[in-house]
Amino acid sequence: MTSATLHLAAPTALERGLTAIAATITRYVDRRMALRAERREIAVDLLREQQARKQDPRALDIALLSMGSRSR
Repeated sequence: MTSATLHLAAPTALERGLTAIAATITRYVDRRMALRAERREIAVDLLREQQARKQDPRALDIALLSMGSRSR
């Protein structure tokens, strides 16, 4: 009776296959989530750096002079 119980408790070939597929999908999703988080972190860092830069007060003058106009 004990051997019959143990035999029934073991996963079937189909269950083992489905478990392997589920593990593969889980790894794929985890990898995609990690890549998205990494890209998001890079984007946030770039945005912070961009926002932290001080505007050059002469930038408008330089741009207008390059177009042939004067700001004053």
